[in-house]
Amino acid sequence: MVRELILASASPRRRELLRMLGVPFRVVESGVEEEGASGDPVAHVLSLSQRKASAVAGKIGEGFVVGVDTVVVLDREILGKPSGPEEARAILGKLSGRVHRVYSGVTVTRAEDGKVLSDYRCTEVRMRRMSPGEIDAYVATGEPLDKAGAYAIQGKGALLVEEIRGCFYNVVGLPLCALMDILAKMGWKCLEEVLKLAYLDNKKGLSHLQDVLRSFPP
Repeated sequence: MVRELILASASPRRRELLRMLGVPFRVVESGVEEEGASGDPVAHVLSLSQRKASAVAGKIGEGFVVGVDTVVVLDREILGKPSGPEEARAILGKLSGRVHRVYSGVTVTRAEDGKVLSDYRCTEVRMRRMSPGEIDAYVATGEPLDKAGAYAIQGKGALLVEEIRGCFYNVVGLPLCALMDILAKMGWKCLEEVLKLAYLDNKKGLSHLQDVLRSFPP
């Protein structure tokens, strides 16, 4: 059977990505404060992802706990979540027409024995040049207000992005390849198990469809 992940995050985007893959998981929020970031973004996302995974691993007896942290960086400045519409407009104005980087740190802690593995991904994102009216219209949707960098590439913010180099899901908030690589190094070939289950589900669905078709009169 496929084992269960414990996601140490309240992020709805990360939950949706795991559901998309069909990975069994549950959420246990870490309670770790995401304080203002400065300095080396790689060190920051790795440290915070480790703290999140460690906090949840200490509450449970067993399982693979996943901690993740994502930041947006422009000119060595780490851009967090906007405090309100005005700050969202200011952040988007800075990003307009320029290339920034998105860093995500991923940590998996095996609660049974405390084994920890971490990795990170960096994606370059080029934003299209936005007019003040476009920025105002996007902020008015409310979408930027709980997002690092004040945009959601998987939502209406896709209209603001001209090009990316690197992992798309890293920009969403969870680099899936990095997560699968870490789990494989820990001895859980999660990707293989999930794909096998998907194959069996598809086979079961096809068999059901054939039964339905056979039930129709000739």
